[in-house]
Amino acid sequence: MRSKIVLIRHGITTGNVQRLYYGSTDVPLAEKGIKQLKELAEQGIYPKSETAEYYTSGMLRTEQTLELLYGKQEHEVIEDLRELDFGIFEMKHYQDLEGNPDYERWIHADDESLPPPNGESIMNFKNRIRRGFKELVVKHELLMLKLRNRDTEAMSICICHGGVISGILNEIWPDRYDYFYSWIPDPGHGYILTMEDGRIIGDERF
Repeated sequence: MRSKIVLIRHGITTGNVQRLYYGSTDVPLAEKGIKQLKELAEQGIYPKSETAEYYTSGMLRTEQTLELLYGKQEHEVIEDLRELDFGIFEMKHYQDLEGNPDYERWIHADDESLPPPNGESIMNFKNRIRRGFKELVVKHELLMLKLRNRDTEAMSICICHGGVISGILNEIWPDRYDYFYSWIPDPGHGYILTMEDGRIIGDERF
């Protein structure tokens, strides 16, 4: 039985517009992001299913995105699928941080175990994403079991974050891109992952 897991990046925020480091800061969507999501929804780019189950990271920008795209839906929160915590660099532009020794050490380090001060290392971030995606897959497999005698395809739709989506896809296909963040979709876009026999067999970017 084939089924689909849909990963959607939340819409544009002021953090995106201003090109700030932000992950743990619970910022809302910008007006530009709300407008863009409505336009994309009208284009019909988002997968739908009457039996779909919905998930978010629990952050405001993902909650708003879910409601704009799919209406008020019952959903579960998977907190391990939250964005990277940039610590003291949160909500700062790189130009504000140039010359800061902590920033220079972190940004130029070839060491994924080094976190920004009071933040989260890339290594811990990847481990957390791995746990979160495993939780999503387990829930998706339960949905497949629930629908096994019905003529319908199981679909789980998760609204999360660019870095999270990149981490998930890089874990599945580590050799496709040289650069970890090459997987990041534009705000409001994402991937449809096809599952078969308990494994991911393909992806489609939208």
